[in-house]
Amino acid sequence: MGIPEPSTPAGAAGLAALLAAPQRAVVALDFDGTLAPIVADPDQARAHPGAAPALARLAPLIGGVVVVTGRPAALAVRYGGFAGVAGLEQLTVLGHYGAERWDARSGAVRAPALHPGIAALRGELPGALDAAGAWQGTWIEDKGRAVAVHTRRAEDPDAALAALEAPLRALASRHGLAVEPGRMVLELRPPGMDKGVALADFLTEQRAGSVLYAGDDLGDVAAFDAVDKLRAGGLPGVLAYSAPATGEPPLAAIADRADLTVPGPAGVVALLDALADAISAGPAAAPGSAAAG
Repeated sequence: MGIPEPSTPAGAAGLAALLAAPQRAVVALDFDGTLAPIVADPDQARAHPGAAPALARLAPLIGGVVVVTGRPAALAVRYGGFAGVAGLEQLTVLGHYGAERWDARSGAVRAPALHPGIAALRGELPGALDAAGAWQGTWIEDKGRAVAVHTRRAEDPDAALAALEAPLRALASRHGLAVEPGRMVLELRPPGMDKGVALADFLTEQRAGSVLYAGDDLGDVAAFDAVDKLRAGGLPGVLAYSAPATGEPPLAAIADRADLTVPGPAGVVALLDALADAISAGPAAAPGSAAAG
Protein backbone atom coordinates (compact mmCIF):
# COMPACT_ATOMS: atom_id res chain seq x y z
CA MET A 1 0.00 0.00 0.00
CA GLY A 2 1.23 3.48 -0.85
CA ILE A 3 0.50 6.61 1.13
CA PRO A 4 -3.17 7.58 0.70
CA GLU A 5 -3.49 10.86 -1.17
CA PRO A 6 -4.89 13.60 1.10
CA SER A 7 -8.29 14.93 0.02
CA THR A 8 -7.57 18.55 1.04
CA PRO A 9 -4.98 21.12 -0.06
CA ALA A 10 -3.84 21.60 3.56
CA GLY A 11 -3.33 17.86 3.97
CA ALA A 12 -1.45 17.60 0.68
CA ALA A 13 0.83 20.46 1.74
CA GLY A 14 1.40 18.85 5.12
CA LEU A 15 2.32 15.51 3.61
CA ALA A 16 4.65 17.15 1.09
CA ALA A 17 6.42 19.03 3.90
CA LEU A 18 6.77 15.85 5.96
CA LEU A 19 8.33 13.95 3.08
CA ALA A 20 10.54 16.85 2.00
CA ALA A 21 12.07 17.36 5.45
CA PRO A 22 11.38 14.19 7.49
CA GLN A 23 14.10 15.02 10.02
CA ARG A 24 11.87 17.88 11.26
CA ALA A 25 8.59 15.93 11.13
CA VAL A 26 6.64 14.59 14.10
CA VAL A 27 4.17 11.71 13.80
CA ALA A 28 1.65 11.74 16.66
CA LEU A 29 -0.85 8.96 17.32
CA ASP A 30 -3.75 8.15 19.58
CA PHE A 31 -3.65 4.65 21.11
CA ASP A 32 -7.10 3.00 21.44
CA GLY A 33 -8.83 2.77 18.09
CA THR A 34 -5.74 4.04 16.28
CA LEU A 35 -2.84 1.77 17.23
CA ALA A 36 -4.98 -0.76 19.11
CA PRO A 37 -8.35 -2.17 18.04
CA ILE A 38 -11.32 -1.18 20.20
CA VAL A 39 -12.40 -4.07 22.44
CA ALA A 40 -15.22 -4.52 24.95
CA ASP A 41 -12.79 -4.71 27.89
CA PRO A 42 -10.10 -1.97 27.78
CA ASP A 43 -7.80 -4.14 29.90
CA GLN A 44 -7.66 -6.57 26.98
CA ALA A 45 -6.64 -3.91 24.43
CA ARG A 46 -3.32 -4.51 22.72
CA ALA A 47 -1.63 -2.66 19.90
CA HIS A 48 -1.93 -4.13 16.43
CA PRO A 49 0.94 -6.63 16.07
CA GLY A 50 2.43 -4.54 13.30
CA ALA A 51 2.35 -1.26 15.26
CA ALA A 52 5.65 -1.45 17.15
CA PRO A 53 7.59 -2.79 14.13
CA ALA A 54 6.15 -0.06 11.86
CA LEU A 55 6.96 2.65 14.40
CA ALA A 56 10.47 1.23 14.81
CA ARG A 57 10.99 1.50 11.05
CA LEU A 58 9.68 5.06 10.87
CA ALA A 59 11.01 6.63 14.08
CA PRO A 60 14.74 6.74 13.12
CA LEU A 61 13.81 8.47 9.84
CA ILE A 62 11.90 11.43 11.31
CA GLY A 63 12.22 14.07 14.01
CA GLY A 64 9.93 12.48 16.59
CA VAL A 65 7.17 9.96 17.31
CA VAL A 66 4.71 10.49 20.15
CA VAL A 67 1.69 8.54 21.36
CA VAL A 68 -0.94 10.80 22.96
CA THR A 69 -3.50 8.83 24.98
CA GLY A 70 -6.02 9.08 27.76
CA ARG A 71 -4.57 5.91 29.27
CA PRO A 72 -1.86 5.93 31.93
CA ALA A 73 1.44 6.25 30.09
CA ALA A 74 2.94 3.06 31.54
CA LEU A 75 -0.15 1.07 30.57
CA ALA A 76 -0.02 2.32 26.98
CA VAL A 77 3.66 1.36 26.85
CA ARG A 78 2.89 -2.13 28.15
CA TYR A 79 -0.16 -2.69 25.94
CA GLY A 80 1.72 -1.27 22.96
CA GLY A 81 4.81 -3.43 23.47
CA PHE A 82 6.98 -0.33 23.06
CA ALA A 83 9.62 -0.77 25.78
CA GLY A 84 13.04 -1.98 24.71
CA VAL A 85 12.23 -2.10 20.99
CA ALA A 86 15.21 -1.28 18.77
CA GLY A 87 14.41 1.81 16.74
CA LEU A 88 12.05 3.27 19.34
CA GLU A 89 14.73 4.87 21.51
CA GLN A 90 13.26 8.33 20.82
CA LEU A 91 9.60 7.37 21.40
CA THR A 92 7.56 9.48 23.83
CA VAL A 93 4.20 8.47 25.31
CA LEU A 94 2.02 11.22 26.77
CA GLY A 95 -0.53 9.56 29.06
CA HIS A 96 -3.63 10.93 30.77
CA TYR A 97 -3.98 13.51 27.98
CA GLY A 98 -0.46 14.76 28.59
CA ALA A 99 -0.42 14.80 32.39
CA GLU A 100 2.04 11.88 32.35
CA ARG A 101 5.12 11.43 30.19
CA TRP A 102 7.16 8.32 29.42
CA ASP A 103 10.39 8.58 27.44
CA ALA A 104 11.98 5.47 25.99
CA ARG A 105 15.47 6.79 26.76
CA SER A 106 14.91 6.68 30.51
CA GLY A 107 12.00 4.24 30.74
CA ALA A 108 10.59 6.42 33.53
CA VAL A 109 7.19 8.10 33.89
CA ARG A 110 6.97 11.71 35.04
CA ALA A 111 3.66 12.81 36.53
CA PRO A 112 2.17 15.48 38.82
CA ALA A 113 0.51 14.78 42.16
CA LEU A 114 -2.91 13.10 42.04
CA HIS A 115 -5.87 15.49 41.85
CA PRO A 116 -7.77 15.31 45.20
CA GLY A 117 -11.12 15.06 43.42
CA ILE A 118 -10.24 11.65 42.00
CA ALA A 119 -10.04 9.98 45.42
CA ALA A 120 -13.39 11.47 46.43
CA LEU A 121 -14.91 10.43 43.12
CA ARG A 122 -13.89 6.81 43.57
CA GLY A 123 -15.91 6.62 46.77
CA GLU A 124 -19.02 8.29 45.38
CA LEU A 125 -19.25 7.00 41.84
CA PRO A 126 -20.85 3.56 42.45
CA GLY A 127 -23.64 5.13 44.49
CA ALA A 128 -24.11 7.88 41.92
CA LEU A 129 -24.51 5.30 39.16
CA ASP A 130 -27.09 3.39 41.21
CA ALA A 131 -29.01 6.60 41.93
CA ALA A 132 -29.00 7.43 38.22
CA GLY A 133 -30.43 4.01 37.37
CA ALA A 134 -27.35 2.90 35.45
CA TRP A 135 -28.28 0.23 32.96
CA GLN A 136 -27.06 -3.35 33.25
CA GLY A 137 -23.73 -3.62 31.47
CA THR A 138 -22.48 -0.21 32.64
CA TRP A 139 -19.14 -0.49 34.40
CA ILE A 140 -16.30 1.59 35.89
CA GLU A 141 -12.67 1.65 34.75
CA ASP A 142 -10.23 3.16 37.26
CA LYS A 143 -7.34 4.71 35.33
CA GLY A 144 -5.49 5.97 38.39
CA ARG A 145 -5.58 9.67 37.50
CA ALA A 146 -9.03 9.44 35.93
CA VAL A 147 -12.13 7.28 36.12
CA ALA A 148 -14.16 6.16 33.11
CA VAL A 149 -17.74 4.89 32.94
CA HIS A 150 -18.33 2.55 29.99
CA THR A 151 -21.66 1.57 28.46
CA ARG A 152 -20.37 -0.59 25.57
CA ARG A 153 -21.72 -3.76 27.23
CA ALA A 154 -25.20 -2.32 27.85
CA GLU A 155 -28.13 -3.46 25.72
CA ASP A 156 -28.45 0.06 24.29
CA PRO A 157 -25.03 1.68 24.84
CA ASP A 158 -25.92 5.10 23.42
CA ALA A 159 -29.10 5.44 25.46
CA ALA A 160 -27.28 4.32 28.61
CA LEU A 161 -24.58 6.92 27.99
CA ALA A 162 -27.13 9.69 27.41
CA ALA A 163 -28.92 8.84 30.66
CA LEU A 164 -25.69 9.13 32.66
CA GLU A 165 -24.21 12.27 31.15
CA ALA A 166 -26.03 14.89 33.26
CA PRO A 167 -25.55 13.19 36.66
CA LEU A 168 -21.89 12.44 35.94
CA ARG A 169 -21.23 16.01 34.84
CA ALA A 170 -22.82 17.23 38.09
CA LEU A 171 -20.68 14.81 40.12
CA ALA A 172 -17.51 15.85 38.28
CA SER A 173 -18.29 19.53 38.81
CA ARG A 174 -18.60 19.04 42.58
CA HIS A 175 -15.09 17.64 42.69
CA GLY A 176 -13.44 20.09 40.27
CA LEU A 177 -13.15 17.53 37.48
CA ALA A 178 -13.83 17.64 33.75
CA VAL A 179 -15.85 15.14 31.69
CA GLU A 180 -14.39 13.80 28.45
CA PRO A 181 -16.97 11.98 26.28
CA GLY A 182 -15.99 9.21 23.91
CA ARG A 183 -17.53 6.31 22.05
CA MET A 184 -19.73 4.64 24.68
CA VAL A 185 -17.67 6.09 27.53
CA LEU A 186 -17.57 9.15 29.79
CA GLU A 187 -14.24 9.88 31.43
CA LEU A 188 -13.98 12.05 34.55
CA ARG A 189 -10.52 13.59 34.90
CA PRO A 190 -8.65 16.68 36.13
CA PRO A 191 -9.19 19.80 34.00
CA GLY A 192 -6.63 21.89 32.19
CA MET A 193 -5.04 19.28 29.96
CA ASP A 194 -6.20 17.72 26.72
CA LYS A 195 -4.60 16.12 23.69
CA GLY A 196 -4.43 19.44 21.90
CA VAL A 197 -2.45 21.13 24.66
CA ALA A 198 -0.19 18.09 25.02
CA LEU A 199 0.45 17.87 21.27
CA ALA A 200 1.12 21.60 20.81
CA ASP A 201 3.57 21.63 23.72
CA PHE A 202 5.41 18.60 22.34
CA LEU A 203 5.67 20.11 18.86
CA THR A 204 7.10 23.32 20.33
CA GLU A 205 9.62 21.33 22.35
CA GLN A 206 10.66 19.37 19.25
CA ARG A 207 10.79 22.48 17.05
CA ALA A 208 8.74 20.52 14.56
CA GLY A 209 8.62 21.54 10.92
CA SER A 210 5.53 19.43 10.17
CA VAL A 211 3.15 17.06 11.93
CA LEU A 212 0.88 14.13 11.14
CA TYR A 213 -1.73 13.31 13.77
CA ALA A 214 -3.92 10.19 13.64
CA GLY A 215 -6.93 9.61 15.89
CA ASP A 216 -10.41 8.15 15.98
CA ASP A 217 -12.53 9.46 18.87
CA LEU A 218 -13.90 12.59 20.53
CA GLY A 219 -10.80 12.94 22.70
CA ASP A 220 -8.84 13.52 19.48
CA VAL A 221 -10.93 16.55 18.49
CA ALA A 222 -8.70 18.78 20.64
CA ALA A 223 -5.63 17.47 18.82
CA PHE A 224 -7.31 18.11 15.46
CA ASP A 225 -8.08 21.65 16.67
CA ALA A 226 -4.43 22.14 17.65
CA VAL A 227 -3.18 21.00 14.25
CA ASP A 228 -5.65 23.29 12.49
CA LYS A 229 -4.46 26.23 14.61
CA LEU A 230 -0.83 25.42 13.90
CA ARG A 231 -1.53 25.11 10.18
CA ALA A 232 -3.13 28.54 10.24
CA GLY A 233 0.10 29.79 11.80
CA GLY A 234 2.24 28.24 9.08
CA LEU A 235 3.14 24.76 10.40
CA PRO A 236 2.23 22.14 7.76
CA GLY A 237 0.16 19.26 9.07
CA VAL A 238 -1.85 16.18 8.13
CA LEU A 239 -4.95 14.93 9.96
CA ALA A 240 -5.63 11.20 9.63
CA TYR A 241 -8.79 9.37 10.73
CA SER A 242 -8.60 5.76 11.87
CA ALA A 243 -12.07 4.65 10.81
CA PRO A 244 -13.82 1.93 12.86
CA ALA A 245 -13.53 -1.53 11.38
CA THR A 246 -16.38 -2.93 13.50
CA GLY A 247 -19.34 -1.74 11.48
CA GLU A 248 -19.82 1.35 13.65
CA PRO A 249 -20.68 4.51 11.71
CA PRO A 250 -17.86 7.04 11.16
CA LEU A 251 -17.45 9.68 13.86
CA ALA A 252 -18.34 12.87 11.99
CA ALA A 253 -16.44 15.14 14.40
CA ILE A 254 -13.23 13.48 13.21
CA ALA A 255 -14.10 11.95 9.83
CA ASP A 256 -15.40 15.19 8.32
CA ARG A 257 -12.20 17.05 9.22
CA ALA A 258 -9.61 14.44 8.27
CA ASP A 259 -7.30 14.93 5.30
CA LEU A 260 -7.11 11.18 4.81
CA THR A 261 -8.88 8.10 6.19
CA VAL A 262 -7.50 4.63 6.83
CA PRO A 263 -9.31 1.45 7.95
CA GLY A 264 -8.59 1.21 11.66
CA PRO A 265 -5.32 0.18 13.31
CA ALA A 266 -4.39 -2.08 10.40
CA GLY A 267 -4.70 0.93 8.11
CA VAL A 268 -2.64 3.08 10.48
CA VAL A 269 0.12 0.46 10.50
CA ALA A 270 0.04 0.38 6.70
CA LEU A 271 0.27 4.18 6.64
CA LEU A 272 3.30 4.16 8.96
CA ASP A 273 5.00 1.54 6.80
CA ALA A 274 4.21 3.50 3.64
CA LEU A 275 5.70 6.67 5.15
CA ALA A 276 8.85 4.75 6.08
CA ASP A 277 9.07 3.34 2.55
CA ALA A 278 8.60 6.75 0.94
CA ILE A 279 11.14 8.49 3.17
CA SER A 280 13.69 5.71 2.65
CA ALA A 281 13.18 5.89 -1.12
CA GLY A 282 13.62 9.66 -1.22
CA PRO A 283 11.61 12.53 -2.73
CA ALA A 284 10.91 10.68 -5.99
CA ALA A 285 8.56 8.32 -4.10
CA ALA A 286 6.33 11.09 -2.76
CA PRO A 287 2.64 10.97 -3.77
CA GLY A 288 2.00 12.82 -6.98
CA SER A 289 5.58 12.46 -8.25
CA ALA A 290 6.31 10.82 -11.57
CA ALA A 291 8.09 7.89 -9.89
CA ALA A 292 5.21 7.29 -7.53
CA GLY A 293 2.83 6.76 -10.42
